[in-house]
Amino acid sequence: MNAEPQKAKNEAGWLRSRVRFDRNEFSGAFGDIGTDFPLIVAMILAAGLHIPSVLIMFGVMQIFTGLLYGMPMPAQPLKAMAVIVIAQKLSGSILYGAGLAIGVVMLLLTLTGTIDWLARAVPKVVVRGIQFGLGLQLSYLALHDYVPHDGRWGYVLAGGAFVLTILLLGNRKFPPALLVIAIGIAYGLIFKFGGVALANHGFGVHLPNFHIPLWSDILTGFVLLTIPQIPLSLGNSILATRQIAEDLFPEKHVTVNKISTTYSVMNLVNPFFGGIPTCHGSGGIAGHHTFGGRTGGSVIIYGSIYLTLGLFFSAGFSKAINLFPYPILGVILLFEAVALMRLVRDTMAVPGEFGIVILVGLICLAVPVWGYVVGLVVGTAIYYLLPERLSGGSR
Repeated sequence: MNAEPQKAKNEAGWLRSRVRFDRNEFSGAFGDIGTDFPLIVAMILAAGLHIPSVLIMFGVMQIFTGLLYGMPMPAQPLKAMAVIVIAQKLSGSILYGAGLAIGVVMLLLTLTGTIDWLARAVPKVVVRGIQFGLGLQLSYLALHDYVPHDGRWGYVLAGGAFVLTILLLGNRKFPPALLVIAIGIAYGLIFKFGGVALANHGFGVHLPNFHIPLWSDILTGFVLLTIPQIPLSLGNSILATRQIAEDLFPEKHVTVNKISTTYSVMNLVNPFFGGIPTCHGSGGIAGHHTFGGRTGGSVIIYGSIYLTLGLFFSAGFSKAINLFPYPILGVILLFEAVALMRLVRDTMAVPGEFGIVILVGLICLAVPVWGYVVGLVVGTAIYYLLPERLSGGSR
């Protein structure tokens, strides 16, 4: 007689373990904004992308991964592609062609078992080095570019946000990101007035543009953008993401094949609706988790913000992009970086392993574009050449 209520209770508990919308999930929702938002804005401006399409599809991909994984698995812009598009001001058509190309490449690597082979062949200590290198890159970006962005008052704003985050980090009752974001919005409204343009002139209903990539754009995009992106994707988007998922959410049993499959699916869909190429990322999981995200709810909330902006406020988005202060993004990005770099603690007991971590991380930081693949290859080679007494057998 009690079977049905008990079944409903169990189903509700299962759903709650995968998707929640409490204050901590809302706080965690902003854990990756420091990485995503500046790249999205810069690509829109450099390549002349259709704003509603970019925002809507980016939001849809967040919601897709949040529902599918039941944990804060982010969708992020492909960083190598973004940097090249921004620097060279390549067209949106080439970007969409590159996105489709990398979706096909990742699907082939998954179906042939290459991704699974790489996961077995690359030792855990090298993946830790890749995570450390990404943490170094994000720290440099935060401290060198974002925090100084608004001059003296930017430093004051960043300092206040940093202290507030330190005081509240890990506090489940008063998660820090909500307060930090609120301070950033207030600062933007007071000093920049961008919200007026968004509220008064930006409302309207917009849908994504349908787009069919040409063969010439696919080929050009593959050469200019996909090839430089592949090493970073293999190192950070696949291997390092699987590792941090295992560290923080071991009960989810996330595999490299699942990650590479959803990576592929996102990029087989995005180009046809004007969406930027997207991937997963270890830094994103670290950021969402650091600020309170424990379920897919955090990325669903995050995606819903982009979806709402794209559907209803994209006309005013170009006027309001400077509303949110970069120093706040820098503080969020810095804590995301620290969360990544802290993961190397499990290699410190073995000097040989910790040395590999430092070496791989520095290579990732120092070598332009190809740093992740060079670090992966060099670190793996050294690991297998080390005596067993130094390597400690961590695989």
